[in-house]
Amino acid sequence: MTAVEDGVSQPVRVNLLFNDKPVRVPYGVTLFDAASWNGIAIDSTCGGHGTCKKCRVRIAGDPPAPSSLDIRAYTAQEIKDGWRLACRTTAVRDTAVEVPPLTTRPKAATVGVGRQVILRPAVQKRYLELDEPSLADQATDLERVLAQLEDLEPRADLAVLRTLGRTLREADYKVTAVVVDDILIAVEPGDTTGRRFGIAFDLGTTTVVATLLDLSTGTPAGVESALNSQQPFGADVITRISATMMDPGNLDKLQNLAHQTLAELARAVCAQGGVEPHEVYEVALAGNATMTHLVLGIDPEPLGMAPFIMATRLYPEVLAADLGLAGITHPRARAVVFPAFGAYVGGDITSGLLASGMDRDARVRLFVDIGTNCEIVLGNRDWLLATAAPAGPAFEGAAIRCGMRAADGAIEVVTMTPEDVVLKVIGDAEPQGLCGSGLVDAVTGLVKVGLLDSSGRFIPEAEAQVQAPGLAPRLTTIGKERVFVLHWRGAAEDSIYLSQRDVRELQFAKAAIATGWQILLEEAGLTAADVKQVLLAGSFGSYLSAASAIRIGLVPKVPVMRVVSAGNVAGEGAKMALLSLRERAGGLALLEEVRYVELSDRTDFNDRFVEQLSFPAP
Repeated sequence: MTAVEDGVSQPVRVNLLFNDKPVRVPYGVTLFDAASWNGIAIDSTCGGHGTCKKCRVRIAGDPPAPSSLDIRAYTAQEIKDGWRLACRTTAVRDTAVEVPPLTTRPKAATVGVGRQVILRPAVQKRYLELDEPSLADQATDLERVLAQLEDLEPRADLAVLRTLGRTLREADYKVTAVVVDDILIAVEPGDTTGRRFGIAFDLGTTTVVATLLDLSTGTPAGVESALNSQQPFGADVITRISATMMDPGNLDKLQNLAHQTLAELARAVCAQGGVEPHEVYEVALAGNATMTHLVLGIDPEPLGMAPFIMATRLYPEVLAADLGLAGITHPRARAVVFPAFGAYVGGDITSGLLASGMDRDARVRLFVDIGTNCEIVLGNRDWLLATAAPAGPAFEGAAIRCGMRAADGAIEVVTMTPEDVVLKVIGDAEPQGLCGSGLVDAVTGLVKVGLLDSSGRFIPEAEAQVQAPGLAPRLTTIGKERVFVLHWRGAAEDSIYLSQRDVRELQFAKAAIATGWQILLEEAGLTAADVKQVLLAGSFGSYLSAASAIRIGLVPKVPVMRVVSAGNVAGEGAKMALLSLRERAGGLALLEEVRYVELSDRTDFNDRFVEQLSFPAP
């Protein structure tokens, strides 16, 4: 079947072969959209809008003419070899498309700073030996069970009643009652009291972490992390919200992708721990407000525009099945979803504050969760202030010319002297790009050796020869832009380098964060000297050099020993909610203890932001 376009007959459908997967798509759609519609993940951080230049694909046979973006994204040899940007290449004929494998297991923090808790999970199991009914004792099946659960006083799910009679009689009235909170969710034959598990999820915008917990002992039985499958829709929450605004059907797609990620991780940790699905009775989920809205299928559009309103702070009763875990957990497993303070200080921060004990410490502490959106909390046991700063995707490697996620081949540590550069690469592999921690180290090193001035500009070549003679040859030009080569691979444009624009991206991110915590300090009537500890939360905070963060002004200028990598505190808080009802109540109480400070309506924000762009003097 064909259509007519500009007088030329065109096919209505085109056959594509993505690696080994054949698909049939409408004529003229981009390869990026064609892949997304068919569940084929192509790397992207901008959601296919042509700004990140990450959606690499290769068309080996008779590739189409390169677009202007292709020419800027690839070397001449790569263009000749058929490399194109999927978001700028349209399907106009049957063709085979090579898609590079997507990193689905990025380097991520799976544990973090936490506290010891008194083990009192919501999931309780009681072994019961019941009297058999008789004409003299005609109590109902449910009454017999509840009579021996007086201390729990549960109410029964209808689904339990449907099979209760059969279960009791086949088990000779020797059964185990499973109660979650105040709900009798199951009556199991025999004594199964030694087997009860829960899964704690940290649902991040980029990375998702799952931990399987033995609720009888409080110990982890398995832990796994994966890239959030929503990633092709963009690297940050704004691009994902925008995707639902441009096409309402994308809400279902994003929800299904979140469910897919949680389900894959749940299967993985259960296999790792040797646990059957019906033995997982509860899950806990900590995520930012947008991720939580999307996983529950709630329209996130109001989060993306002023006045930034959430559908709710507290969520109604949620089942694990509502998170896409049907068949992977017990059919009636419950879900604990952490509440949020605001549209951009979400449940992951509530969970992180719970784990770090910010509300229990007499010291003034600063909690900074660095990501595409940076959440900041300042305070102690008497008061807590929170805000959010738009850091952008630079720390995830997006918007950086040679940027990449923290996976094998990513430069994660850069050590610089006036004579040499030493790189540490994830996986001890050949360097392929620069991740967030390496970016911060590289800029810090250039500032320390004097190749970057306080405004963030590379100094002139003549000055570089004097300032750092061993590094001066690395300072060169690609096109009209000055760059610093970190790892040579032939010509400069084929190498891994840091560009002037990359430095600017980092400056914008650190200025937004620094403005946020400075405003909180002023709100509290304090100075940086009053901060006794800085907690760097999240995966990025776990691998960020404290000295580098201080040197460029990302965090207050405090003694380096006061800066602590807190790790995956969101995941730790989710674990605590599964292990202790008392801690779960403490997480809810935080909503009343934290005062949120909105930065976007402050008239002085832009001026303060500009002031923070420069790098601090030594």
